[in-house]
Amino acid sequence: MTSPTPTIQTESLSVTYSNGAVALAPVDLTIKPGSFTVLLGASGAGKSTLLRSLNGLVRPSQGRVLDCRGDDIAEGRTLRHHRRETGMIFQQHQLIGRVSVLGNVLMGRLGYHTALRTLLPLNAQEKRLALEALERVGLLDKALARADQLSGGQQQRVGIARALVQQPRLILADEPVASLDPATAERVLTLLHGICRADGLTAVVSLHQLDFASLFGERIIGLAAGRIVFDGPPDRLDDVTAARLYGAPTRGNPAHEEVFA
Repeated sequence: MTSPTPTIQTESLSVTYSNGAVALAPVDLTIKPGSFTVLLGASGAGKSTLLRSLNGLVRPSQGRVLDCRGDDIAEGRTLRHHRRETGMIFQQHQLIGRVSVLGNVLMGRLGYHTALRTLLPLNAQEKRLALEALERVGLLDKALARADQLSGGQQQRVGIARALVQQPRLILADEPVASLDPATAERVLTLLHGICRADGLTAVVSLHQLDFASLFGERIIGLAAGRIVFDGPPDRLDDVTAARLYGAPTRGNPAHEEVFA
């Protein structure tokens, strides 16, 4: 029985900054289609560098990132195609506050058009896709509201809708709930996880909360000092592993959670 084609994979991927600091040591990863993978680690561990490398936002110093067709995303045409198929969700939402919720979601369609075409209004079919995405995240009634009139949790749901309207095969989420209170964070992650499962989307999500990682992650990749120190299912994530990731066990220790929030 043949293995399914990976949604994305890395080959000896590493990132070194101009000052010589190693942000990411050589990493070989294969992300299977339909999986929900959590990147876990303290601030500066390399989570965001790895995640952004998967979308070409950070260029590798060595190695490469391959898309689902096995092509190197560093190539211009391949990168454009890869980004069109990859929905990105950010910690600070990256919405334009004065623009309507619908207008922000429609920005997820811009990758399907030339720069000149983006100056014109998008068509009715794309507006329908955007409204359907808003309905899925429970914000259809907010379509015409300004984005800056929404709560933090609602704004993150707009970010999810913007990613969905791309009709992606891969979702990358960089600390998507770090700025939210625990109850709202759990609701947002439950929504995102449920949509990915329902649509068969592959997701790679960076988190710093162990409890959320264990609750939602099917596979957890733990990073420390730019290196992978854990790769496995959540039931293998114990206090010994937590100590390697954060320098001390963190389960049941809310005070320590503030250190790496």
